[in-house]
Amino acid sequence: MKSNFHPQTCQALAWAPHIVPCDPQLNINHPYYDVARHGIIQLAGDDSSGRKVITFSCCRMPPSHQLNHTRLLEYLKYTLDQYVENDYTVVYFHYGLKSLNKPSLKWLQTAYKEFDRKYKKNLKALYVVHPTNFIKILWNIFKPLISHKFGKKITYLNYLSDLGEHLKYDQLNIPQEVICHDENLRRKQKGKLAPVVKVPPPRPPLPTQQFGVSLQYIKDKNKGELLPPVMKETVSYLKNKGLKVEGLFRRSASIQIIKDVQKLYNQGKSVNFDDYNDIHVPAVILKTFLRELPQPLLTFDCYDHILGITSVESCLRVTRCKEIIQGLPEHNYVVLKYLICFLHMVSQESIYNRMTASSLACVFGVNLIWPSKGTTSLNALVPVNLFTELLIDFYTNIFNSWTVPDVGRGLVPREFLSHGQNMNMNISRPTGQSECSD
Repeated sequence: MKSNFHPQTCQALAWAPHIVPCDPQLNINHPYYDVARHGIIQLAGDDSSGRKVITFSCCRMPPSHQLNHTRLLEYLKYTLDQYVENDYTVVYFHYGLKSLNKPSLKWLQTAYKEFDRKYKKNLKALYVVHPTNFIKILWNIFKPLISHKFGKKITYLNYLSDLGEHLKYDQLNIPQEVICHDENLRRKQKGKLAPVVKVPPPRPPLPTQQFGVSLQYIKDKNKGELLPPVMKETVSYLKNKGLKVEGLFRRSASIQIIKDVQKLYNQGKSVNFDDYNDIHVPAVILKTFLRELPQPLLTFDCYDHILGITSVESCLRVTRCKEIIQGLPEHNYVVLKYLICFLHMVSQESIYNRMTASSLACVFGVNLIWPSKGTTSLNALVPVNLFTELLIDFYTNIFNSWTVPDVGRGLVPREFLSHGQNMNMNISRPTGQSECSD
């Protein structure tokens, strides 16, 4: 793992006073501003299965007299409440926990009891990075309280590089102090800094590539069709067999199966989702496709505009959403319209699948838009999810009519129109813009 920090820098950080990370989206009116401003708990993208990742960094905890640990526990629950209905992952960076900022054992016991089944059920993995003897002591103390099933979710990782096997390392907002500590551990192990590994240049994408390439690339390689094959096939399958499945899009699937399906698509081979006997496979594939686009479907240019949706008066928000998406490139608009049309269908079956527009927004928001640098912060989630929820809830208003791209042009599977909705065959675009022009 390559690092930009020199030993002198690491040494300085080790002795530096606690530095408060700056989050430009954090408002002083945040209900837990006193805790959130330290950046102890953060959203950090997705793991290899598309599950949301929450990080907890001990080195960002100020001395105990400067931090109300009861408030910290409340803020942790407040954060997790946004994800506990879906599968999620927690990464715990242990380095930096010292006598000055260490919570009491009584607090830890209270914390474990507070996190009831609602929080533990969908926690699929807890990664403890840089464990120490203190962790082992804690484990012996709490072992009688910890169920065997929960214990199997815990994985201890001695080095940061080990995280790469489980999630996207570059999405993690790892504190500089933790990076330096990791380097020191490796230096002590080998007696010197690990040599920089030369990474070979990326291979050019295959002509049939679906994941990790732009919409334009897929269009050029698919005879000008605007909708990517992987999107058409997953949506068609889910529309026919998944609309009434409880928890659709909330669950993860086998990492290996997802990799196998991605490989088939990238090689231009056919995929039969019936072979996997798991409705969550096409659901995860659809989310993965969106997440691996080089630029989000809503484009980087829209990010700041979307973050401003909460400052718009409630009665004007739908109009503002419409203005924002009308500024999208034609191609993105068509693909977005197709996707939101489907998600609207899913929300209409929420009595069965429990996936309301709000629930879907929590899942898809961060897969539709993210900043050009770094990952979406916890404080940006509110406007991102609100914007996505409005798109789904007010689909017919925002996209002008019940329309989808023309079946005759090979853009949308004909069976997509059989859901009983009153959909026209033409695509409606903002005035003055041509219909689906290249």
